[in-house]
Amino acid sequence: MRFFREWLGRCSQLWLEGFNKRHGLAVQVPAANQEGIWQRAGRNGEQVLLHVGCGYATIEQIPLSGFHSPARRWREVRLDADERVAPDIVGTMTEMSAVPDGVVDAIFTSHGVEHLYWHDVPRALAEFRRVLADDGFVIVSCPDVQSAAQMIAEDRMFETAYVSQAGPITPFDILYSYRPFVEANPEWMSHHCGFTLTTLRDVLLQAGFKSIYGFRVLNEFNLWVLASKSNRTADELVLLANEYLPPAG
Repeated sequence: MRFFREWLGRCSQLWLEGFNKRHGLAVQVPAANQEGIWQRAGRNGEQVLLHVGCGYATIEQIPLSGFHSPARRWREVRLDADERVAPDIVGTMTEMSAVPDGVVDAIFTSHGVEHLYWHDVPRALAEFRRVLADDGFVIVSCPDVQSAAQMIAEDRMFETAYVSQAGPITPFDILYSYRPFVEANPEWMSHHCGFTLTTLRDVLLQAGFKSIYGFRVLNEFNLWVLASKSNRTADELVLLANEYLPPAG
Protein backbone atom coordinates (compact mmCIF):
# COMPACT_ATOMS: atom_id res chain seq x y z
CA MET A 1 0.00 0.00 0.00
CA ARG A 2 3.00 2.31 -0.34
CA PHE A 3 1.55 4.11 -3.35
CA PHE A 4 -1.66 4.83 -1.44
CA ARG A 5 0.22 6.27 1.53
CA GLU A 6 2.25 8.44 -0.83
CA TRP A 7 -0.94 9.62 -2.52
CA LEU A 8 -2.61 10.30 0.84
CA GLY A 9 0.42 12.28 1.92
CA ARG A 10 0.33 14.29 -1.31
CA CYS A 11 -3.39 14.97 -0.85
CA SER A 12 -2.73 16.14 2.70
CA GLN A 13 -0.04 18.49 1.39
CA LEU A 14 -2.40 19.85 -1.25
CA TRP A 15 -5.09 20.22 1.38
CA LEU A 16 -2.76 22.27 3.57
CA GLU A 17 -1.73 24.38 0.59
CA GLY A 18 -5.41 24.98 -0.14
CA PHE A 19 -6.03 26.03 3.45
CA ASN A 20 -3.15 28.48 3.31
CA LYS A 21 -4.46 30.00 0.11
CA ARG A 22 -8.05 30.25 1.38
CA HIS A 23 -6.85 32.16 4.43
CA GLY A 24 -4.49 34.51 2.65
CA LEU A 25 -1.34 32.77 3.76
CA ALA A 26 -0.16 32.22 0.20
CA VAL A 27 -0.72 33.68 -3.24
CA GLN A 28 -4.21 32.86 -4.48
CA VAL A 29 -4.79 31.35 -7.91
CA PRO A 30 -7.52 32.97 -10.02
CA ALA A 31 -10.41 30.79 -11.15
CA ALA A 32 -10.10 29.38 -14.63
CA ASN A 33 -12.31 30.62 -17.43
CA GLN A 34 -15.22 28.20 -17.70
CA GLU A 35 -16.17 29.09 -21.28
CA GLY A 36 -15.61 26.50 -23.96
CA ILE A 37 -14.90 23.60 -21.58
CA TRP A 38 -17.24 21.18 -23.26
CA GLN A 39 -16.17 22.28 -26.74
CA ARG A 40 -12.62 21.27 -25.81
CA ALA A 41 -13.46 18.16 -23.80
CA GLY A 42 -13.60 14.82 -25.53
CA ARG A 43 -11.94 15.92 -28.74
CA ASN A 44 -9.91 13.53 -30.89
CA GLY A 45 -11.14 10.41 -29.14
CA GLU A 46 -10.36 11.66 -25.63
CA GLN A 47 -12.41 10.44 -22.70
CA VAL A 48 -13.66 12.98 -20.17
CA LEU A 49 -12.91 12.61 -16.46
CA LEU A 50 -14.86 14.90 -14.13
CA HIS A 51 -12.80 15.40 -10.97
CA VAL A 52 -15.38 16.44 -8.36
CA GLY A 53 -14.24 18.24 -5.22
CA CYS A 54 -10.76 18.41 -6.68
CA GLY A 55 -9.24 21.03 -4.40
CA TYR A 56 -5.78 21.83 -5.75
CA ALA A 57 -5.26 18.26 -6.97
CA THR A 58 -5.18 17.33 -10.66
CA ILE A 59 -5.27 14.07 -12.54
CA GLU A 60 -1.52 13.71 -11.94
CA GLN A 61 -2.24 13.17 -8.23
CA ILE A 62 -4.96 10.53 -8.76
CA PRO A 63 -3.30 7.22 -7.80
CA LEU A 64 -5.21 5.05 -10.24
CA SER A 65 -3.30 3.64 -13.19
CA GLY A 66 -6.29 3.55 -15.54
CA PHE A 67 -6.38 7.34 -15.68
CA HIS A 68 -2.71 7.43 -16.68
CA SER A 69 -2.86 4.83 -19.45
CA PRO A 70 -1.75 6.28 -22.80
CA ALA A 71 -4.27 4.00 -24.49
CA ARG A 72 -7.18 5.75 -22.76
CA ARG A 73 -6.31 9.43 -23.32
CA TRP A 74 -8.24 10.96 -20.45
CA ARG A 75 -9.00 14.67 -20.38
CA GLU A 76 -9.67 16.03 -16.90
CA VAL A 77 -12.32 18.62 -16.08
CA ARG A 78 -11.95 19.86 -12.48
CA LEU A 79 -15.00 20.92 -10.44
CA ASP A 80 -14.89 22.50 -7.00
CA ALA A 81 -17.01 24.89 -4.93
CA ASP A 82 -14.00 27.05 -4.15
CA GLU A 83 -13.02 29.24 -7.09
CA ARG A 84 -9.67 29.93 -5.43
CA VAL A 85 -8.46 26.42 -6.32
CA ALA A 86 -8.84 27.42 -9.99
CA PRO A 87 -11.24 24.69 -11.09
CA ASP A 88 -12.52 24.49 -14.64
CA ILE A 89 -16.05 24.65 -13.21
CA VAL A 90 -17.16 26.27 -9.96
CA GLY A 91 -19.93 24.12 -8.54
CA THR A 92 -20.92 21.67 -5.84
CA MET A 93 -21.67 17.97 -5.82
CA THR A 94 -25.36 18.71 -5.41
CA GLU A 95 -25.57 21.37 -8.11
CA MET A 96 -23.57 20.70 -11.27
CA SER A 97 -25.83 22.53 -13.74
CA ALA A 98 -22.74 23.73 -15.63
CA VAL A 99 -22.16 20.10 -16.69
CA PRO A 100 -24.52 18.95 -19.48
CA ASP A 101 -26.29 15.60 -19.35
CA GLY A 102 -24.32 12.55 -20.40
CA VAL A 103 -21.04 14.23 -21.36
CA VAL A 104 -18.73 12.59 -18.81
CA ASP A 105 -17.11 9.17 -19.19
CA ALA A 106 -15.94 8.88 -15.58
CA ILE A 107 -16.17 10.76 -12.28
CA PHE A 108 -13.55 10.66 -9.55
CA THR A 109 -14.26 12.04 -6.08
CA SER A 110 -12.00 11.46 -3.12
CA HIS A 111 -12.90 12.26 0.48
CA GLY A 112 -15.73 14.56 -0.52
CA VAL A 113 -19.03 12.74 0.01
CA GLU A 114 -18.55 12.64 3.79
CA HIS A 115 -18.70 16.45 3.78
CA LEU A 116 -22.32 16.30 2.59
CA TYR A 117 -25.31 16.28 4.91
CA TRP A 118 -27.07 12.93 4.66
CA HIS A 119 -30.13 14.39 2.94
CA ASP A 120 -27.85 15.82 0.23
CA VAL A 121 -26.20 12.48 -0.61
CA PRO A 122 -29.02 11.35 -2.98
CA ARG A 123 -28.96 14.75 -4.69
CA ALA A 124 -25.21 14.49 -5.31
CA LEU A 125 -25.41 10.94 -6.62
CA ALA A 126 -28.31 11.90 -8.89
CA GLU A 127 -26.11 14.64 -10.33
CA PHE A 128 -23.29 12.15 -10.85
CA ARG A 129 -25.62 9.80 -12.70
CA ARG A 130 -27.11 12.62 -14.79
CA VAL A 131 -23.80 13.86 -16.19
CA LEU A 132 -22.37 10.39 -16.89
CA ALA A 133 -22.59 8.82 -20.32
CA ASP A 134 -24.64 5.62 -20.50
CA ASP A 135 -21.49 3.49 -20.18
CA GLY A 136 -19.87 5.82 -17.66
CA PHE A 137 -18.76 5.07 -14.12
CA VAL A 138 -17.94 6.87 -10.88
CA ILE A 139 -15.15 6.13 -8.41
CA VAL A 140 -15.75 7.17 -4.81
CA SER A 141 -13.11 7.06 -2.08
CA CYS A 142 -14.02 8.02 1.48
CA PRO A 143 -13.27 7.15 5.11
CA ASP A 144 -14.33 3.75 6.43
CA VAL A 145 -16.32 4.63 9.55
CA GLN A 146 -16.76 0.94 10.40
CA SER A 147 -13.04 0.65 11.06
CA ALA A 148 -13.11 3.85 13.10
CA ALA A 149 -16.13 2.59 15.05
CA GLN A 150 -14.26 -0.58 15.97
CA MET A 151 -11.53 1.45 17.62
CA ILE A 152 -14.12 3.65 19.34
CA ALA A 153 -15.90 0.54 20.67
CA GLU A 154 -12.57 -0.42 22.19
CA ASP A 155 -12.41 3.01 23.89
CA ARG A 156 -9.55 4.15 21.62
CA MET A 157 -11.19 7.23 20.09
CA PHE A 158 -8.10 9.43 20.34
CA GLU A 159 -5.45 6.83 19.62
CA THR A 160 -3.64 7.10 16.30
CA ALA A 161 -5.32 5.11 13.55
CA TYR A 162 -2.75 6.08 10.92
CA VAL A 163 -0.32 8.90 10.24
CA SER A 164 -0.89 11.30 7.35
CA GLN A 165 1.39 14.07 6.17
CA ALA A 166 -0.82 16.48 8.11
CA GLY A 167 -0.25 14.50 11.31
CA PRO A 168 -1.66 11.56 13.31
CA ILE A 169 -5.27 10.71 12.43
CA THR A 170 -7.56 9.32 15.14
CA PRO A 171 -10.99 7.67 14.89
CA PHE A 172 -12.46 11.00 16.03
CA ASP A 173 -10.82 12.70 13.02
CA ILE A 174 -12.07 9.98 10.68
CA LEU A 175 -15.64 10.56 11.83
CA TYR A 176 -15.68 14.35 12.18
CA SER A 177 -12.63 15.45 10.12
CA TYR A 178 -9.12 16.37 11.15
CA ARG A 179 -9.44 18.68 14.14
CA PRO A 180 -6.85 21.35 13.24
CA PHE A 181 -8.46 21.77 9.82
CA VAL A 182 -11.95 22.02 11.31
CA GLU A 183 -10.81 24.52 13.94
CA ALA A 184 -9.36 26.74 11.22
CA ASN A 185 -12.14 26.31 8.67
CA PRO A 186 -15.26 24.50 9.95
CA GLU A 187 -17.40 25.42 6.94
CA TRP A 188 -15.13 23.64 4.47
CA MET A 189 -13.58 20.90 6.53
CA SER A 190 -16.28 19.35 8.77
CA HIS A 191 -17.71 15.91 8.02
CA HIS A 192 -21.52 15.73 8.09
CA CYS A 193 -22.08 12.05 7.33
CA GLY A 194 -20.17 8.80 6.95
CA PHE A 195 -20.25 5.45 5.23
CA THR A 196 -19.56 1.79 5.68
CA LEU A 197 -18.98 -0.24 2.54
CA THR A 198 -22.56 -1.54 2.73
CA THR A 199 -24.18 1.87 3.15
CA LEU A 200 -22.11 3.36 0.34
CA ARG A 201 -23.17 0.54 -1.97
CA ASP A 202 -26.78 0.96 -0.88
CA VAL A 203 -27.00 4.69 -1.60
CA LEU A 204 -25.39 4.18 -5.02
CA LEU A 205 -27.91 1.47 -5.88
CA GLN A 206 -30.76 3.67 -4.65
CA ALA A 207 -29.45 6.44 -6.91
CA GLY A 208 -29.85 4.16 -9.94
CA PHE A 209 -26.33 2.84 -10.48
CA LYS A 210 -26.58 -0.69 -11.81
CA SER A 211 -23.28 -2.46 -11.10
CA ILE A 212 -21.04 -1.82 -8.10
CA TYR A 213 -17.65 -3.10 -7.03
CA GLY A 214 -15.94 -2.03 -3.84
CA PHE A 215 -13.77 -2.96 -0.90
CA ARG A 216 -12.36 -1.78 2.41
CA VAL A 217 -8.66 -1.01 2.89
CA LEU A 218 -8.52 -1.79 6.57
CA ASN A 219 -5.06 -0.50 7.39
CA GLU A 220 -5.87 2.78 5.61
CA PHE A 221 -9.36 3.21 7.14
CA ASN A 222 -10.58 3.84 3.64
CA LEU A 223 -13.28 2.70 1.20
CA TRP A 224 -12.99 2.39 -2.58
CA VAL A 225 -16.09 1.89 -4.72
CA LEU A 226 -16.64 1.85 -8.48
CA ALA A 227 -20.25 2.23 -9.63
CA SER A 228 -21.36 1.80 -13.24
CA LYS A 229 -24.34 3.66 -14.67
CA SER A 230 -25.21 0.67 -16.87
CA ASN A 231 -25.42 -3.04 -16.18
CA ARG A 232 -22.15 -4.92 -16.52
CA THR A 233 -21.42 -8.60 -16.17
CA ALA A 234 -19.40 -9.70 -13.16
CA ASP A 235 -16.38 -10.29 -15.39
CA GLU A 236 -16.70 -6.87 -17.02
CA LEU A 237 -16.98 -5.20 -13.63
CA VAL A 238 -13.90 -6.97 -12.29
CA LEU A 239 -11.87 -5.98 -15.35
CA LEU A 240 -12.93 -2.35 -14.94
CA ALA A 241 -12.13 -2.40 -11.23
CA ASN A 242 -8.74 -3.95 -11.85
CA GLU A 243 -7.94 -1.13 -14.25
CA TYR A 244 -9.28 1.79 -12.21
CA LEU A 245 -9.13 0.85 -8.53
CA PRO A 246 -6.04 0.34 -6.37
CA PRO A 247 -5.15 -3.18 -5.22
CA ALA A 248 -7.57 -4.45 -2.62
CA GLY A 249 -4.88 -6.11 -0.52
